[in-house]
Amino acid sequence: MIARLFMLLLALTAATARAGGHFDVDDAGTLDPGQCQYEVWAGRTGTEPLSVFHLGPACRVGPVELGLNVDRYSGPDGRIATFGPQLKWTFLGAGADDRLSAAVSANMTWDLTRGGRAGGQFVVPVSWRALDSLWVHVNLGADWATGTGARTGRGGFAGEWAMNDRVSLIVERNRAFETWTTRAGLRFSLTPLISIDVSASRTGPQGVRGFVIGLNHEFKR
Repeated sequence: MIARLFMLLLALTAATARAGGHFDVDDAGTLDPGQCQYEVWAGRTGTEPLSVFHLGPACRVGPVELGLNVDRYSGPDGRIATFGPQLKWTFLGAGADDRLSAAVSANMTWDLTRGGRAGGQFVVPVSWRALDSLWVHVNLGADWATGTGARTGRGGFAGEWAMNDRVSLIVERNRAFETWTTRAGLRFSLTPLISIDVSASRTGPQGVRGFVIGLNHEFKR
């Protein structure tokens, strides 16, 4: 059972487009011109537990956002390290006042520990500002598993509600590698450019529980 959970954790997170912090469903936004950011987060899943640590720097380069994902997974069955580049382009509604926006996001992931074929992901995120304080995000795409290259569909939806100027509630439902995950969490904005995310999740038919805390920091180049 532990081995299956370990591989599920790797499959669900190794190819995630993490522009929205550690949440599985991405938004359609990108960094403003001249801006960079880094995201760092850590989480645990299951009762053993299984853990993951992520570092994700990114910068706006011309019309696109370029990033790098570095991840380390550990559990009773060993440790796995992965890395890979990511590209994201908002092709519709890039303005701050636009109610509807859409983007394309793609990345590749190499397993540094076990070798084998690279994995990856292609996603089309769409964001709709339903109310001044409420965003709705929808994702549709596909994943390629590291090692085997097996392709599976990906999709999900999320609601992001700004409770006030500093706290937002995020609830999402996402399907990746034929497994559903439900996640709910809070984003605390310490400053306009620094935020902390915390969330809890349930994954798969057995409802495996997970918890994540992360830091997001945006800055000028």
